[in-house]
Amino acid sequence: MTAQDQIKETVTKNDVVLFMKGTKSMPQCGFSSRVAGVLNFMGVEYHDINVLADDDIRQGIKDYSDWPTIPQLYIKGEFVGGCDIITEMTLSGELDAEFAKHGISFDKDAADKIREANG
Repeated sequence: MTAQDQIKETVTKNDVVLFMKGTKSMPQCGFSSRVAGVLNFMGVEYHDINVLADDDIRQGIKDYSDWPTIPQLYIKGEFVGGCDIITEMTLSGELDAEFAKHGISFDKDAADKIREANG
C-alpha cells in the first residue's frame, strides 16, 4: 500500500484526522501543539498521525493535500487547513460550524472559552 493509499484510507475511515509532528498527547512542534490543544480542549475525538514516524507519510500528506506544511486537519475526508487556518476558524466560530455540519461532537462551552480568552 502506497503512502497515498494509506492517507486516503485514514482520512476516509476517521471523522477527524490530524496529521501532526508528534502525537496528541505529546506534540513535537508548536504549530502541531496549538491545533492538538484546540481539539483536545474542545473535546473532539480525533485520530492523530505522527508524520515524524514515517517519512513517506510526512511527504505524502503534503502531496495529497497540495499543502506544504504540517499540521493538517481533515474532517470527514476533506482537508480543512493548517495551524493558521484552524486558529482563525476557531476564533471566528467557523470550526464549530464545520463540526456541527458534519455531526462531530465538541464542547461548545470550551470553544466559547477559547474565543473569550483570545477576544
